[in-house]
Amino acid sequence: MDAPLQPLPALPNAWRYALYLLPPEPWYTLGTRWLGRCALHGGPIDTDARQPLARDAQIDLTTLDRWTADPRHYGLHATFKPPFRLAETRTVDDLDTALRRFALEQTPFTIEPALQTLRGFLAWRLRHGDPARDALHQFADACVREFDTFRAPAPPTELARRRQAGLSDAQERHLQRWGYPYVFDTFTFHITLTGRLGHTEQLACYRALEAGSVMLPPTMSIDNIALFTQPEPEAPFTVARVYRFDGSVE
Repeated sequence: MDAPLQPLPALPNAWRYALYLLPPEPWYTLGTRWLGRCALHGGPIDTDARQPLARDAQIDLTTLDRWTADPRHYGLHATFKPPFRLAETRTVDDLDTALRRFALEQTPFTIEPALQTLRGFLAWRLRHGDPARDALHQFADACVREFDTFRAPAPPTELARRRQAGLSDAQERHLQRWGYPYVFDTFTFHITLTGRLGHTEQLACYRALEAGSVMLPPTMSIDNIALFTQPEPEAPFTVARVYRFDGSVE
């Protein structure tokens, strides 16, 4: 029998939910300055803190905002369970309880991120040969399976949008079964930092992010699963709750 959990304030209902990694410091500060929005507080980042990054990219803040518009909407994160509507048979309290128990079963580990391109955008990805790859994939796979009963079926419009990227046979099977093409054998850990850019724009962003990354440590801790919520259609995502693997909840 599961031990009782300490009561927490009830979470509000939302239009959509997502299960993400909230990147630790100092990755979070650099990433949110780059994107221009903090999903924890829901507000913009002071322009003075962002100017050096734009200057290193040799662009103005308006251009940086345009290049980062897509990831800014979702907030700095790595995806484990992409945005979903809640199943009719489930409640947000059920989801909260399941997340708290799931986090208690996990053990923190570290990965070695590297700035790389993925499908035309820049992201922090797993460094080639990272020994934590298997642990990361096992955790990501568990997130997909454990919380799938909370996911309402994806509407046809969302499936059509996913297919616009051009999916492999495996990705199409995953899309139909799990509502997302990039899971299990097609999963790629990434913390998105730009929208899709041309080669010249990618180089400018790479130069700026590499300059800003000088003080970053070589490893990143995977020690939480965070519930991000979208209160209504088109609204930006914000952090509703962070479930640490040590049992603490923020």
